[in-house]
Amino acid sequence: MFRALRFSTRIATLVAAALFIEVPLYAQPVTPAPVVAAPVAASVVAASATTMAPVPYAVGEELVFRATFGVLPAGSARMRVEGIETVRGRAAYHVVFAVDGGIPFFRVHDRYESWIDVQTLSSLRHKQVISEGRYHRNTTYEIFPERSEYQKNDEAPQPSVSDPLDDGSFIYAVRAAGIRAGETRRDDRYFQPDRNPVVLTGLREDTVTVGAGTFATTVVRPSIKTSGIFSENGDAQVWFSNDGQRIPVLVKTRFAKFSLTLNLQSVTSGSVALR
Repeated sequence: MFRALRFSTRIATLVAAALFIEVPLYAQPVTPAPVVAAPVAASVVAASATTMAPVPYAVGEELVFRATFGVLPAGSARMRVEGIETVRGRAAYHVVFAVDGGIPFFRVHDRYESWIDVQTLSSLRHKQVISEGRYHRNTTYEIFPERSEYQKNDEAPQPSVSDPLDDGSFIYAVRAAGIRAGETRRDDRYFQPDRNPVVLTGLREDTVTVGAGTFATTVVRPSIKTSGIFSENGDAQVWFSNDGQRIPVLVKTRFAKFSLTLNLQSVTSGSVALR
């Protein structure tokens, strides 16, 4: 029983890690996924008066994934652009990543939130709400690009980097940048300096079929200084659609002699492209 509980916790942790530090690339679906239009939020209209960096996503976009650990189902994960909010006087995208899964009597409900400056695409705030069985943890990072510092909860400020990115904002920043097959990029913007650099390598182009449809994609290998699934010694690969949205449609990796797969099931596009 206790082995099963530990196994379930490891699954949830891997799913969270797999969708954080992701690398969406240029891609075009061969067979488009079902798309549901989201309503135009008032915050989008208000933010349109601000000079905003070009991005391949919009408020209301939601990506839903099915996770499997080996042959075992491991739950679902969702990425969503909730809206545009104000953080310390700056307009910021509010993006949410949620994981739900587990086994009977041991459920996992994890929620990760990031606030991304609409002009610089730097991270301003990152929040983690973890609920895994009897384990619960709430952590908030306030991130200050203007002084290259971050603060965890009520602890003393720590040194950061210029133009910082947290786990969630990194996903969307790389989507905006794009990586092509044969290209390698080194990034030192992760807000905790000892995790840098993050290395992104475009491996090849590929056509792949997932729950959401068939997509022409670029396959990217991400590598970061961590012991997780994207470690420097690992072999993680992410398939990103080649259309203007650059959506991550498939993730495959091996971790501790097991395989983890994240398969895109549905796409809800935002109603307004913010460019």
